[in-house]
Amino acid sequence: MTDEPSLLGLDAPPQTRDRGAYRVLARKYRPQTFDSLIGQDAMVRTLGNAFASRRIAHAFMLTGVRGVGKTTTARIVARALNCIGPDGRRSEPTIQPCGQCGPCVAIAESRHPDVFEMDAASRTGIDDIREIIEGTRYLPAEARYKVYIIDEVHMLSKNAFNGLLKTLEEPPPHVKFIFATTEIRKVPVTVLSRCQRFDLRRIPAEGLVAHLKSIASEEGFAVPDDALAIVARAAEGSVRDALSILDQALALAEDGAPPDAAQIRAMLGLADRARVLDLYDLTMKGDAAGALAELRSQYDAGADPIAVLQDMLELTHWLTRLKIAPEASKDVAASPAERDQGLAMAARLTMQTLTRAWTLLLRSLAETRDAPLAIQAAEMAIARLCFAADLPPLDRLIAEAAKGGGAAPGAAPRGPAPGSGGARASADGRGAPIQARAQADEQPTAVSVPTFEALLRRLEEEDDLILKARVEKFVRLVSFADGRMAIAFAPGANPKEIVSGLQDRLKAWTGKSWLIDMRESGGAPSIAEARDSARAATMNAVSQHPLVKAALEAFPGAKIIDVIEAETLGAPETGDPDMADDE
Repeated sequence: MTDEPSLLGLDAPPQTRDRGAYRVLARKYRPQTFDSLIGQDAMVRTLGNAFASRRIAHAFMLTGVRGVGKTTTARIVARALNCIGPDGRRSEPTIQPCGQCGPCVAIAESRHPDVFEMDAASRTGIDDIREIIEGTRYLPAEARYKVYIIDEVHMLSKNAFNGLLKTLEEPPPHVKFIFATTEIRKVPVTVLSRCQRFDLRRIPAEGLVAHLKSIASEEGFAVPDDALAIVARAAEGSVRDALSILDQALALAEDGAPPDAAQIRAMLGLADRARVLDLYDLTMKGDAAGALAELRSQYDAGADPIAVLQDMLELTHWLTRLKIAPEASKDVAASPAERDQGLAMAARLTMQTLTRAWTLLLRSLAETRDAPLAIQAAEMAIARLCFAADLPPLDRLIAEAAKGGGAAPGAAPRGPAPGSGGARASADGRGAPIQARAQADEQPTAVSVPTFEALLRRLEEEDDLILKARVEKFVRLVSFADGRMAIAFAPGANPKEIVSGLQDRLKAWTGKSWLIDMRESGGAPSIAEARDSARAATMNAVSQHPLVKAALEAFPGAKIIDVIEAETLGAPETGDPDMADDE
């Protein structure tokens, strides 16, 4: 029995290959040893030391995102526990399973009688766990250990977890458990505390590109590094996703020619990264017309608007890292030209601009996903970002406002520069300098608030309807004078919020600080309480009218829900109370 030659040492034994059927790359190059498992050095080192010192736990918990090797690791551990060597004389577990002995071959083919793989997504109940518990009582039929591999263990029911606890805590010496999950937070703590936990990392882009390059070479394709970088970035650290995308990309090959970056971008519906950089540059310069034209051009070329905004978010993050740590420019996913352009943009843009762009793009991405037409939402997002990109930093606006010079906070971002001709004060027909009069007009004019009713009218005039409604509902007035008022509160009020709001408004209107004394009790009823009391009295009076009593008796279950004054309806006045909307 011989293996086919492999540059990676990843191929499964020949018995595992389907004769005459194509095997996808994710299965064909599934690692068979710990040496060929990429990106999980900490776990491999820990397991290697445990096997060498014979400190092998009875239960392992493998967690991580999709496609990083959880099930593959579980199978390698099962082989390591039961390998007997090519000559059949090995009596102890080994971190280097041979892959040739009977147990190694049978486990690789998922047909070993003592290694059980269970998918918890389809077998979630306590009855399935009872089968496992019953099976642990018996010694292995052929192997050194009975190994139970439960994939997606977080899908087990609460009763199933509870039924497993005792056996998991004190299993027979010939039983090992290996659990795998992508949702570690859904696994009960009582289960986690009985297992050795290993968190499998996402594979770094550099390692993933090197891995993909080796596999593509073994398949007979010399795929360019920039194309593989796109695959690695799209896989987000998942080896299985990367191999699936590479498998699809290799199918694009014509006459043996490997796919290039443009073909892979088109296959994935991604925009050209260089063009996205250009779009981002135009946007950050405030060139709305140019940015919208570039976005429409990319859309006409087949780019998904959502993918474009996602790329711009990624660029914002990358440029922020470049600004903080320039060594981030060594990212393998970026070409030398992209790195140079990125460094130049990072040097030009401020942190305030980048963080503002991140916030706007994050919000716009969600809006674009929900929009009826994604391209329209994306164009609105670009337009919004263009006009926000060149706004002055907030700290500079505050400083200029405090000094009384420069652009006012509400001024347009593209006003004349200080010292330019447009900034010179000119006179109008009345001889007053326009700039001076404009600044004078911007100074707040103090107003008088002599009464509590005037305060409410002022709130309504300023369209501060939320604070007005809170005052009317909760504030019980004790006293009111110029610069000072005493109030109590109705149940359900937030006194600090109301008092803070009133103090801010009163100081802005009158130009002086007001003292608001908060009392625990007393005061006149709030406006809402007075209104409700008056309405209740009116309803009670109307209910005593003979006609109303007769109507209520004639229609059992009817009730008065409102009383409307005759003037409100435009009806002529009468001597009788007006009733309406009886049920």
